Amino acid sequence: MSFTGMQAQEKIASYGFKGGLNFSNLYTDTVDDNNVLTGFNAGLYAKFPITNSIAIQPEINYTTKGAELVYNNAIIQGTAKFNVNYIEVPVLLVANITENFNVHVGPYAAYMVSGKTTNDSNFSSSQRELDTNDFNKFDAGISGGVGIDLDAVNFGVRYNYGLTKIGKDDSSSNFISSDAKNSVLNVYVGLRLN
Repeated sequence: MSFTGMQAQEKIASYGFKGGLNFSNLYTDTVDDNNVLTGFNAGLYAKFPITNSIAIQPEINYTTKGAELVYNNAIIQGTAKFNVNYIEVPVLLVANITENFNVHVGPYAAYMVSGKTTNDSNFSSSQRELDTNDFNKFDAGISGGVGIDLDAVNFGVRYNYGLTKIGKDDSSSNFISSDAKNSVLNVYVGLRLN
């Protein structure tokens, strides 16, 4: 009877919130890992056990993406940033390798809500809000990562690989190549609420 009670207890859905740091870039055929932009992610998650070792974990997150360019030549030095903000919904299959360690993988879909570019140089500083209509507002891709679940706290590292182009084919955006896609590594801490 106690074994049956333990199994039922382990299969109870859990939920909580999570947040952390993003290290994002835009990739094309000539991606440069030096263009990493630091941002953040924050959101809610729920975990629905299917078995004792497999669960489905949907999330809804506010997350920043983009890229940074540091330039330095004989006349001008500075940093240009392309920063876009998304509401992102991943749906992950979580497999427990041990009691506390898991791997997770699944698709994500995201919607661009805002963005801006900044340019700070030794001569001037400027900031410009982006018109999201100049970009493909929907982003989709594959997420994968690893996590450590403790009683009330969980930690994880995840990589999001974008499969859709950010720019429109008519190249109406002067900020990015029309074939650029999102690439984001995030590190997060979660707090289970039940």
